[in-house]
Amino acid sequence: MSARITHPRTPAHRALALIRGVTAAALVAATTSVAAPLPAAAAAAPERVTLSPTADPSTSQTVTWRIPNDGAPVLEIAPADGPERIRRIEGKRTGEASGVYYRATADELEPGRQYRYRVVGGAAGDWHTFTTAADSADPFTFLYFGDVQNDITRGAAPTIKAAFADTPDARLALHAGDLVNQGTDDDQWDEWYDAFAPTTAAINQVAAPGNHEYSGWRLTPHWPLQFPGAGNGPDNKDLDGTAYYTDFQGVRFIALNASYTNAPWFSSTDWLKDQERWLRDVLADNPNRWTVVTFHQPLFSNSPSRDNEPLRRHWLDVFEDYNVDLVLQGHDHSYGRGNLVANRTDDPAVQTGPVYVVSVTGPKMYDVSDTNWVRNGAEARVQRADTQTYQAVTVDGDRMDYTASTADGEVVDAFTITKGADGKSVTDASASRH
Repeated sequence: MSARITHPRTPAHRALALIRGVTAAALVAATTSVAAPLPAAAAAAPERVTLSPTADPSTSQTVTWRIPNDGAPVLEIAPADGPERIRRIEGKRTGEASGVYYRATADELEPGRQYRYRVVGGAAGDWHTFTTAADSADPFTFLYFGDVQNDITRGAAPTIKAAFADTPDARLALHAGDLVNQGTDDDQWDEWYDAFAPTTAAINQVAAPGNHEYSGWRLTPHWPLQFPGAGNGPDNKDLDGTAYYTDFQGVRFIALNASYTNAPWFSSTDWLKDQERWLRDVLADNPNRWTVVTFHQPLFSNSPSRDNEPLRRHWLDVFEDYNVDLVLQGHDHSYGRGNLVANRTDDPAVQTGPVYVVSVTGPKMYDVSDTNWVRNGAEARVQRADTQTYQAVTVDGDRMDYTASTADGEVVDAFTITKGADGKSVTDASASRH
């Protein structure tokens, strides 16, 4: 049975959220650029500067960027407190999509240290800063976004800006696919980067592709150029850069490619089997306290007309066998959170086992139903239609706190996962307002 949490939205709340978003956005911009920008006349300056995670973001960092034409691509990087120790790393030309994309990876970095960097290609870009992950399980917060996809500037950006306004210390952004509506449309990518600016250059973007990042069975060109993955995925060329993992301060983040209907017809089964085998290996050899998995199409659909049975057949037992903590998904343009019925406890507010979530950040909406959950041995604890959300997750030792909120501050869902000698428990929290 699903619980529906509703709260009124008032003009005062919307005004407060707007003020909060503008103020914090300015703060983020001020703290991520550490040098005055070059004159606007430098038309060939790099754009779409993006931090992509490596397998170990405590000691290395990948940066991607685009320039209008071929140039002399270089990543310049130095400790923020030692700018004289600048290193210059040659960028690798990775392809073209309305411009030329480059990539460079800085290694031999120090854990938990702030670095300043810029990319040069034809002209020099702005200076930015990022901080490498600690080499221990220090507390941190990350943000999770469902489908952004449609009407990004007017419809999705307010929720995105509110997320970073309310969580200015977020260390990582996780995207569950369908970042844009048409993956080949460069104007839509412009909107996406404008909505997330300047954070793409300040924190790692853990992104999984959705079906709208495909054209037929081909991944659209922008995706691998902007989100190359960590280079440690399954041995399947059709999955290059779209399935990978990164370890960040006690959490293993795993991105999967769930768009099996976009796989070449001769390899759709291998698409899922190869990820299943790889996933078991990655989970079996996981030194981290916590595990978070993201992909696009959900195991339990929130939509009354959808069912992704092949995903459940190949992946559900893996998540349950290894007691994954969070499975973060999108695709259904609504909010839902639940678990297997088998993981209920005597306390109706407490479950064990993995938590399965579906969310949407953009304005496109579908109807909600718990039919697919119930028919497949699960229960939807919370469901909401017509609700755009962002999710903030704080990890601190043996505790993980999750909150799903709207742009105007309404808490749609909240729960806490705790781990101890008696195992793991997931406890629902009462909805409240910030």
